[in-house]
Amino acid sequence: MTQHNAAQFEELADLYEDMSDWPFRRYIETPSVLAHVGDPAGADVLDFGCGAGTYARMFKRAGARRVVGYDLAEGMLASARRRAAAEGADIDFVSALGPEHAGRFDLTLAVYVLPYAQALPDLQRMCAQMLAPLRPGGRLITLPIHPDYEPAPAYYEPFGFRMTPDDAREPHRDGARLRLDLFYQQRYDASVHAWYWSRETIESALRRAGAASVRWHQPRLSASPDAPLELESYARRPHAAIVECRRG
Repeated sequence: MTQHNAAQFEELADLYEDMSDWPFRRYIETPSVLAHVGDPAGADVLDFGCGAGTYARMFKRAGARRVVGYDLAEGMLASARRRAAAEGADIDFVSALGPEHAGRFDLTLAVYVLPYAQALPDLQRMCAQMLAPLRPGGRLITLPIHPDYEPAPAYYEPFGFRMTPDDAREPHRDGARLRLDLFYQQRYDASVHAWYWSRETIESALRRAGAASVRWHQPRLSASPDAPLELESYARRPHAAIVECRRG
């Protein structure tokens, strides 16, 4: 992500923290991500594009040995540091990754990061940045826009957001821009821009960056008895996919 793109998130830390409790994340995204992560106890974890640090704190509570949160938006990092301090969580939040981070981690998690690559070189560079901190055999788990997301803007409105492609005729074209409006329960009214990348282009960028394997996973609705039934329509056409790969 460029500094220009990061600027659109400077004022959104509270919203992004609150989003972790939105039903589609609480009952679908978060349990699906954590299921693929597995037990992080004793692991060194990098939360790439950490935002307000929600996942970073989860990993620390679950026993990760070292957790580093990386983000370009200083507003996000300031919020993440405050929240971690309030929990007494020993997490290092940084705005740059240097040689001291290369090859030092067992897991990189990058949630909603790839959608902010505006051009193919940005996507390739971002994939390299996510994989470089991993030890050989280390895993990257990242969430791009789902290759088969529903382009009708109203489809995701029941879940608190709207995705509107700039060009409704070619919503699944590589590099197509869309606007993401966030308004769950009318508590917020915010918009950011994101970019769509196909399955083939994402896989190519990851392999070019050193991924030895690439697997795609569909987020699944949890079996929790209090999961709202209306989430089944989100689970049929989720707006994000889970991609897992290992560094060669």
